[in-house]
Amino acid sequence: MKITNKYYDANKAHHTPQGFRNPEPTLHEKGDLKRWQDERKKLGLPRPPQAGYAQFTQRWWQQADLSGCQDSVWWLGHASVLLRLGGRYVLIDPVLSHRASPVNFYGPKRKTPPPLTVQQLPAVDVVLISHNHYDHLDRKTIRELSKRFRSATFIVPLGLKSWFSRYPAKRVVELDWWESLTLDDMSFYATPARHWSMRTPWDRNRSLWCGFVIHHPALRFYFSGDSGYSEQLVEIGSRLGPFDIAALPIGAYAPRWFMQEQHMDPQQSVMLYQQLNQPRVIPIHWGVFELADESLDEPPEQLIHALSSAGIEEHRFHPLKIGERMDIGPTS
Repeated sequence: MKITNKYYDANKAHHTPQGFRNPEPTLHEKGDLKRWQDERKKLGLPRPPQAGYAQFTQRWWQQADLSGCQDSVWWLGHASVLLRLGGRYVLIDPVLSHRASPVNFYGPKRKTPPPLTVQQLPAVDVVLISHNHYDHLDRKTIRELSKRFRSATFIVPLGLKSWFSRYPAKRVVELDWWESLTLDDMSFYATPARHWSMRTPWDRNRSLWCGFVIHHPALRFYFSGDSGYSEQLVEIGSRLGPFDIAALPIGAYAPRWFMQEQHMDPQQSVMLYQQLNQPRVIPIHWGVFELADESLDEPPEQLIHALSSAGIEEHRFHPLKIGERMDIGPTS
């Protein structure tokens, strides 16, 4: 078999000669994608939020307030997160465009606006990209970021560095699972995730996908990225935790028969929350794009049910508004 994956390591279960894979067995069969698309079209899914999109935005969105100097984490909607640590800024999976799509006239459209623009961001030092799907790696946002912040370091999974060659990003560093990069007082670890990659019909799983852990004197932070539930996620906590704050996904889970390999539902995120020793959690991957069959307002409702079903009364797993901040340390 011809080896086209220049990173290929036969000793690593997630490597293949042509790209990458999940160590867990696949659950999908040929034709499942069409079956799902046909079903959701027939049922008219997803449906709008119960009170409509305008009311949903009013309830779950606000302009991001970046004032002050307190160490903080902002949820910017979907999987986009901004951290301020010791006066330095880290941006994760920034998607601030109108659509999550290769074109600007078709594809998943934002149902809630971004809480800020690239021009409103402070000086970004580090940008983390978990994988190459359009709702996590946005061409327009990256172009603007790389033009405005020429000295920023972009940290990406294996196989994704070449994508950045068309943009003025000066430093792009690739990491495999469990590899790390230290910049001053911050260490960044690429961590396993159960997902996949593709931007064109010809590059499926040619680049890796990952989550990230950040170690800083003020914070141990875990960002899951896109991932189905896996025992590997529990291992992340054992090896790199305990975490002060974790960003865990609660959306794009329906129907479970199709989505379970790639996205966690609120019940699984709550289970992982328990297995990670219950850090403060910022729920992510909901509230912006309709990527699956559930309505935009369903994930936070299901989160309440999941916590109750797990017998958890006192917890630190609360949804933020898009644009809202969580302060770190004694003033939080």
